[in-house]
This record gives sequence, C-alpha cells and structure tokens, in this order.
Amino acid sequence: MVTLQQIEEAQNALKNIAFHTPLMKNTNISYKYEAEVFLKREDLQLVRSYKLRGAYNKMFHLSPEFQKKGVVCASAGNHAQGVAYSCNLLKVKGTIFMPVTTPKQKIKQVEVFGKEWVKVVLVGDTFDDAFAESMKFSIETNQVFVHPFDDEMVIAGQGTVALEVLSDITQSIDYIFVPIGGGGLASGVSTVFKALSPNTKIIGVEPAGASSMKVSIENGVNTTLDKIDKFVDGAAVKRVGDLTFEICKENLDDVVSVEEGQVCSTILTLYNEEAIVVEPAGALTISALENYKDKIKGKTVVCVVSGSNNDIMRTEEIKERALFFEGLKHYFLIQFPQRPGALRTFVSDVMGPDDDITYFQFSKKNNRESGPAVVGIELKRKEDFEILCNKLASYNFAYDYLNDNQALYSQLIG
Repeated sequence: MVTLQQIEEAQNALKNIAFHTPLMKNTNISYKYEAEVFLKREDLQLVRSYKLRGAYNKMFHLSPEFQKKGVVCASAGNHAQGVAYSCNLLKVKGTIFMPVTTPKQKIKQVEVFGKEWVKVVLVGDTFDDAFAESMKFSIETNQVFVHPFDDEMVIAGQGTVALEVLSDITQSIDYIFVPIGGGGLASGVSTVFKALSPNTKIIGVEPAGASSMKVSIENGVNTTLDKIDKFVDGAAVKRVGDLTFEICKENLDDVVSVEEGQVCSTILTLYNEEAIVVEPAGALTISALENYKDKIKGKTVVCVVSGSNNDIMRTEEIKERALFFEGLKHYFLIQFPQRPGALRTFVSDVMGPDDDITYFQFSKKNNRESGPAVVGIELKRKEDFEILCNKLASYNFAYDYLNDNQALYSQLIG
C-alpha cells in the first residue's frame, strides 16, 4: 500500500514542477446545494490536469540507467501530457500510446509538451487497446512503463492534491468528491485523508458508462467490464488497477456513477455561469453533487476538478447529450400523410408555441399514402413532452420515438 510518507516525499519532488493549484469556494454551486462547496482547481495545472504529479514523481525516481533507456506509457490524453512534460524536463525519451479516438487537441498538447523527446503512437479505440500495445512495446524494448494509475509512485504523486487541499482550508471537510478512471487519484487522495482527516467522507465518482470501480467493489474482486461508453474519455476504463482497487475498496466511503448526460449539463453550466472550461472527466465530481444533495446540506464539501483538456469540436455532442438528459431534445420518425396541409397541421396544431424544430429530413417514400420524416424537436420545458406526444396521437400522426431506440437513432441521425 502507498503510505503518507511516500506522498509527502512526492510533494518535495514536485516542488517547483507542479503548480500548487487553488482551492476556491464557488458561490453559485454553494447556493444551489445549500453547502460550502470548494473546487480544487486541477484544471489550472500546467498540463491542465493532475496527471503531471504522478508521471513526474515516477520518472524522477527512476535510476539513471532506466532514464537513459526511455519510458513508455498509455493514455487517453491527460497522463500522456504529464509524461510528455516530464520527458522534456528530465530529458528522457518517451513513446506514448494513445487511442485513435483521442481528441486532436490532446494529441497536439502531448506533442507540444514533449517536443523532440516524445513519439506518439495512435492505436485502438479505447485506453485498454492502447494499454495492451504499450505493454507489449515496453517488454520488447526493456523500457520502463509509466502506468497512468496502478503504480505506487504515480499514486503518491496524485496524492499531493490532498496535501494541498488540507493545507489551504481552515475548516473541517465533511465530504471530498474525487473522480475515478483507473483509481490513481482516488487512491492517493484517500490515503492522505484517512491519515490526516479521518472524519471526512471520501466519495469516488465514475461515469455511468464505465463504472469499473463501483462494479469491482460490489463484486468484491477487480472486474473487467465487457464494454464501456468512451465519452468521458479521461475516466473511461474497462478495468481499474489491481493496486488501486485494493486501496479504494478499503478507503472510499462510496462510489457514485454519474450519467454522461448529467456530465454534459455540468460542462455547459460551468462554461456559461463560471467561465470554467472542463473536459467530461473534469466535470464528474460537480455532477455527483446532485446525487448527494440531501446529505451535503450545511456541510463543507470539496470537489476535485480534474482536467480542462476539452476539444471545442465536441461542443455539439456535449450540448446534444445534455439536452437528452434534461428531457428537452426529442427525435421522432413520423409518418406524414401525403396530403395537402399535413405538415402545416403538424407545425401549427401539434407543436407547442415554444417548441422548435431543430432537425427535419424526409425519408424515401415507401408507398403512395405516406412518407416518414425524421424530426428533431427542442422543448423549453421538460413537461411539454407529454403534451407533444398526446397531440401526435390525437391528430393521428403515427410515429416511432427515437431517443429510446439507439440503433435506429444511430442509423438515421448519429
């Protein structure tokens, strides 16, 4: 197990390397949840996430022999940037394996931070695919593998986040919410809090589409998921670390799964109301407050905001997922009778005065009587959906609802 002493030593190694990021009370979120909510702003770190801490600590402690040979890592983006930055600082060659699906912004940042010291290899659709290839390469070349989470030195580096939190706050912390991908940050933070603030409830947060830690703890054994939703790319892994699993199952008070749509809503709210830009993984902990809103009233709460490496090209997808989650965006396959005035009837009589058509596409006619059209409608109020469906029925518009039919939605729209 990782010790408090190892984390304190990591803090010394990281002095003048990683920023001591601010712990900031957020007025809007505190008001919403009737609590004192502080954000640990790791999105303001040098590489825009906490990953630099663990990567540098691991590489700093390598022998000169292994530093000379070079290092290997696998990452969905943030760990890669931490390794790349550390390679440049320590003048160590690095080969970095990343999924093909990694946002271009993250790939570019890796190349910028690493300069001539790193080589990026894109392989596979998920972190796990990239991980398998990187391990194979590490064995073949006898280069040290810098694990993104399942390594004592990496965990110790991530744990320095907690030391900073406790040094910056003057009151007792009732809850700390920590994002979980592979579990490195949660392992380090929970180790510090168990030692120095044992009364604090430590809540791990995962995306619902990749809840590998929650499933593993429930099963009592580290469990590999068959499939995952890759949207929260910084926290979407099929299997957490064996070491991190052992630490988290002992230290965490709870693990919460957050729907990807809720994460998207949080991203947009933070941008619109706080001018804070976060990636999906960076929004996990704030999203989880909704699950705990009754328990945290009147309490002091810390949320670790873990990263801001977002790609602006994902904005439309983020908005769409948020509207889906909030019940404001709906897609239908509607049978429009091929008679004069059918479309006019739909627009004037079926749709409400505040409803907007955001997508409309006629399909090829399948007979002389009717022709289906894919229609996307955005509502102002969630409760207007039932009214819309009732009017479709009363005016005899046959339809299929696509939001609940992922296969048909993907074929016609996605």
